[in-house]
Amino acid sequence: MSDERFPTTPSGLKKMQDELKHLQSVERPRISAEIEVARAHGDLRENAEYHAAKEKQGHIEGRILSLNAWIARADVIDVAAFKGQKTIKFGASVELLDLESEKKVNYRIVGEFEADLKKRWISINSPVARGLIGKNVGDVATINSPGGNREYEVLSVAFEDVA
Repeated sequence: MSDERFPTTPSGLKKMQDELKHLQSVERPRISAEIEVARAHGDLRENAEYHAAKEKQGHIEGRILSLNAWIARADVIDVAAFKGQKTIKFGASVELLDLESEKKVNYRIVGEFEADLKKRWISINSPVARGLIGKNVGDVATINSPGGNREYEVLSVAFEDVA
């Protein structure tokens, strides 16, 4: 991983810190106990429980390392400070009109760790977000998508830190 900083909201940082705390205080001790129980079953070469627990431990330790690195490089941005601004930037909640289908769509531009398509929270690094950054209400943004270019009119821009 590089030393590059990446943007996140205060709630995004808290989410990372909560996951890290859970992994360190709950998952790590639980998997250690599982390994000890499996080890007590004898021959480790043919012990599937032991190998599965060791693999799970590796995933947990890798995730802990990743979270520590992300937290150390997080550039926490207080989105509420942008309230009232109409230019799309990190943290913006936007309402768009798809000019081809005439359907309205809403997105929130967040950090990579916070992205959640079910909530319609998209990463600042996604093609849609990159196409929207710097646009204002009334502007038309052309987004490069796998199906070809799509045009969206920016209907509204708002900023609030949503957990």
